[in-house]
Amino acid sequence: MCMGPYVEAFLFVMGFLGNQISDTMLIRFGTDKGQSYKIPQGFLFKHVSGPNHFCQIMECAGFALMAWNLTALSFLAWTAANLLSRARKHHQWYLDLFPDYPKNRKSIIPFIL
Repeated sequence: MCMGPYVEAFLFVMGFLGNQISDTMLIRFGTDKGQSYKIPQGFLFKHVSGPNHFCQIMECAGFALMAWNLTALSFLAWTAANLLSRARKHHQWYLDLFPDYPKNRKSIIPFIL
């Protein structure tokens, strides 16, 4: 299913880049020696607890739309099912650990979920 000449590729590339940026931020965040865990800030962390999960789903969606076959669509479905539940639990962990965790921050989909 073609949404447009470059829409699928745009979703894939933006998802890939967002996933790389989010993962890099989390890796660097965890390398502060002697620091206790802190609330991630910046980039998509302003809106969601799991921007890496959101971007990975977006990346898979772009791929599934480009490939438009049962294998790619089922991969998207399984990835989304896995990452949605992981992101929800991760978000709850942040809420339980940090009393000052931003209440308007969602778990995985900005402004929605």
